[in-house]
Amino acid sequence: MQRARTGDGNLWRAEARSTLALAWPLILANLTTQLIQATDAILLGRLGAMELAAAALALSLTFAMTLFGFGVLTASSPMMASALGARFNAVRDVRRTFRQAVWAAMLIVAPIMLVLWFAEPIIVALGQEKTLAEGAAIFLRGYMWALPPWMLFQVMRNFVAALERPAWVLAISGTGIAVNAIAGYALIFGKLGMPELGLFGGGLASSITWAAMTLALAIVIVTDRQFRRFHLFGRFWRADWRRFRQIFRLGLPIGLAMAFEGAVFSAAAYLMGLIDAVSVAAHQVALQIAATSFMVPLGLAQAATVRVGLAYGRRDAGGIARAGWTALVMGIAFMAAMALLMWAFPRELVTLFFDDTSANARAIALASSFLLIAALFQMVDGAQVVGAGMLRGLHDTRVPMIYALIGYWIVGIGTGIWLGFGADWEGQGIWAGLATGLGFVAVLMIRRWSMRGALGLVPKP
Repeated sequence: MQRARTGDGNLWRAEARSTLALAWPLILANLTTQLIQATDAILLGRLGAMELAAAALALSLTFAMTLFGFGVLTASSPMMASALGARFNAVRDVRRTFRQAVWAAMLIVAPIMLVLWFAEPIIVALGQEKTLAEGAAIFLRGYMWALPPWMLFQVMRNFVAALERPAWVLAISGTGIAVNAIAGYALIFGKLGMPELGLFGGGLASSITWAAMTLALAIVIVTDRQFRRFHLFGRFWRADWRRFRQIFRLGLPIGLAMAFEGAVFSAAAYLMGLIDAVSVAAHQVALQIAATSFMVPLGLAQAATVRVGLAYGRRDAGGIARAGWTALVMGIAFMAAMALLMWAFPRELVTLFFDDTSANARAIALASSFLLIAALFQMVDGAQVVGAGMLRGLHDTRVPMIYALIGYWIVGIGTGIWLGFGADWEGQGIWAGLATGLGFVAVLMIRRWSMRGALGLVPKP
């Protein structure tokens, strides 16, 4: 009995080490990706609250659409991990998934770019000030060209993660922060011999950065000995409609679930715009801080998808359980620490984005109040994203999509509108609604994971 317990303990410790080894480069890569956008917010915040508000509306318009694309492409991660876990014909199977995921990425990005080209009338139709809509459209004319390389980068990143070698993504993403900061500084303010392009320069800097990062990762994949044996970019024109349909069958519910969540935060920004521009700017700053902490459980969720997927391919029920619960505990523990940080130092965090002057006093106060609410939902936010990642490893995506629709749009945005405008809480009410929706989804995700055996989600050995 003692030996059995010791053996079980060793398995859990080994799983924790494996999860951390896979997750930490993904986490840092997520953080560096988020810091690229945060850098834009910091630089544009120096132009003024109105410019930051315009960029916030622009990014909010893209948020749900890009998350949808990201979610569909996320299907390639468990598919490649399961193929590697099964080991039968793994190289060919991984290559088929990768190629068709890239096809899917290009199909998805085309209509998104078309929408962004006509952003100004869309934003005005959503009830926003014309001046802000004009600024948002200027930013998007530079930013929209980041989306094709960004989509391709996500597919390549899923491939590298499935082989449990995400350090390359970390190295490239870290370099991308410096590239974006320098390009943004030069193009926004007209420094280093560049023209002063303001909002357009901020968007263009992101496009340049993502193009460079994607090219760098592609070069790694075709030159690294372990990666190049898959010949991912050979005969790229060859159609594989069966695998293409499989990606959408698994990925469409993931994409819709992520879009439902992202669209809630986008809708929150536009609801803030019905209050005033300062509320939009304050919302964007608080969201940037909350999104940065979110990158850690997101990385753990991505690691959980791979680790659960590998065990799923082996038909290892015990390995599935260890992989899921390990990632979940890590995610909740980290978000508890972040909740304490946000609760203790809200103003200090907010003034990283705003100059601490009397002109920005109201924006700083609003953003600080939003951040206090964000502190309250950190743990459930971590639980819901890791829970979704665990279920994706089991190829379970449709029911979590329904949870997301109900939780974010009926519970979350419904509560936010009622508190924000019915109870006259304004921005604080909208953020309280977001917290309620996240908590609702977290409970449902963990409940479904706990019932995975009874629901027939775990394959029999």
